[in-house]
Amino acid sequence: MTVKLSLATLPQASATAAVPAYDRADLSAGIVHFGVGNFHRAHQAVYLDDLFNAGEDHDWAIIGAGVLPSDAAMRDKLAAQDFLTTVVEQDNNKSGARVTQPMIGILPVGDSRAIVEGLADPKIRIVSMTITEGGYFIDASGQFNPGHPAIVADGNAPSSPKTVFGLIVAGLKARRAAGIEPFTVMSCDNIPHNGKVTAAAVIGTARLSDPDFADWIARNVAFPNGMVDRITPATGQREIDLLRDEYGIEDNWPVFCEEFKQWVLEDKFPLGRPRLEKVGVQFVPDVTPYEHMKIRILNGGHAAIAYPAALLDIHFVHEAMEDADIRAFLGKLERDEIIPVIPPVPDTDLNDYYALIERRFSNPKIADTIPRLAQDGSNRQPKFILPSTADRLARGEDIVGLSLVSALWCRYFAGTSDSGKAIVFNDANADRLQAAAAKAKDDPDAFLVFDDIFGDVSKSDLFRRRFAHALRTLWEKGTRQTLQLYLDGKLAE
Repeated sequence: MTVKLSLATLPQASATAAVPAYDRADLSAGIVHFGVGNFHRAHQAVYLDDLFNAGEDHDWAIIGAGVLPSDAAMRDKLAAQDFLTTVVEQDNNKSGARVTQPMIGILPVGDSRAIVEGLADPKIRIVSMTITEGGYFIDASGQFNPGHPAIVADGNAPSSPKTVFGLIVAGLKARRAAGIEPFTVMSCDNIPHNGKVTAAAVIGTARLSDPDFADWIARNVAFPNGMVDRITPATGQREIDLLRDEYGIEDNWPVFCEEFKQWVLEDKFPLGRPRLEKVGVQFVPDVTPYEHMKIRILNGGHAAIAYPAALLDIHFVHEAMEDADIRAFLGKLERDEIIPVIPPVPDTDLNDYYALIERRFSNPKIADTIPRLAQDGSNRQPKFILPSTADRLARGEDIVGLSLVSALWCRYFAGTSDSGKAIVFNDANADRLQAAAAKAKDDPDAFLVFDDIFGDVSKSDLFRRRFAHALRTLWEKGTRQTLQLYLDGKLAE
C-alpha cells in the first residue's frame, strides 16, 4: 500500500517519513526563488523547513519561479502534490525520509508579467536563485558577458524579459516605481563570490536599457555572497522507485541527498531575513575563505575524478572512490597542489576538511553518478580547477596533477572511453570541444584555444608542456597507467 503525496495524505506519509510540524495555512511568502530543482529543495528549502518546524518566521515561505522548459515541468510535478517534496537523507550507515513544505506555490513559468508582479509584491524581501554555474553568462575570468544573445534580447525588450536577470531588473524597477524598497538578491550557486557575480549580471543587464537605473541598483540593492554545500544527485526513475518501495510514498520528483549540509552567508539583508542561524546557517563578515575551501576542494575534487572515472567506464562516484588509483590520484592532487594554495579558513583544518570530503564521496547510498559530475565541464573547469592552476603558476609552482586533470577532460571529449565505449556529453559547448579534442590528439595546443575557458592559463609555457605530455601519455598508455605514473612521480619526466 503506497501513499500518493499531498497535503491530504500527510498523516499516512508520517508512518514512514517525518512530516512538517507546522500548518501550511500559517505560512506567507517572503522569498521568490528561481530554480526549484533538486539542490534548492535539498538545501535552502530544508533549512527553512527546519526553521518553520521550530515555530519561527512563518512569513518567509518560498514562492518558486523559473524561465526554462525544465522549470515548467517541475512546476507541474510539484503542483500535483501541493508543492510538497520528499527528501531522503542518506549517510553511509543510515537513511531517513522527511516531507518538506516551505514552498507554497510557483509563479507561471514563461509569464514575464506574472513573475514581475510576484517580484514587486512588498511581502517579498529576498529573491534567491539556484540556476547552476552556467546560468550567469560569465566568461573564464568571471566577468559578466553583456553580449550574450539572451542578455542582448532582454536589453532590447526590458518590459518582457526572458532571463532571470532581466526579470529581476524588471521586478526592481516595478518596486521603485511603486515606492517599495528593493529586495535582497541572493545566489545559492557554487560560484566564487556568487553575490558579486550576481550583482554584475543584474547591473550589467540593466545597463543595456537604462544606465541610470543600473547605477541605482548598484547603490541600493544588496547581493550577499554565500557558500552552499550538500551533495545532491539527479533524480531518476531509480529514486522514484526506491522511495515508493522503501517508504511507501509516491512522489513525482523526490530528492535524495547526503546527510551533511552547510551554508555560510554574509549578513547583508536590508529588509530582514529568516533567523537561519537557529538551524545551523553560519553568518560571517566575509564568506571568501569558505568559498575557496569548498569550491577548490569539493567541487574541484568532483571535477578531478569525473573524467578518469568516465574513461575507465565507472558509473557511480562511490565506485570511483573504491578504485585505488582514482582515490590515490585525488588524494595526491588535493594535498600536493590544491590545498597548499587555499588561504586559511577560520577554525578549520583543511586536511581534516578533505578527509570529510573523501568520506562523503565514498558514500554508496547517495549513488551520485560520474555523468553528473562530468556534465557542463566548460563552465565547471574555469571555476573549480583552473583557478588552482592559475594560483600555482603565479607562485612559480608546478602543476603536474592539475594539468593532468585538464588533459583528462580533453581525452574525455575525444568521445570514447579507454575500452571504446561511446561517451554521451552534456555540455552546451560539446560540439566545439569534441572537434578540438579530436585535433588535440596530434596537436595538444588545439584544445587550449578557448580563452573563455582557459583564460591566461593557456598562455603559460609550463602549463602547455605539462598538458601536452599528460595528453600524449593518456593516448599512448591509457588512463590507468597514466594515473600510476603520476602517483609514482614519473608523469613529468
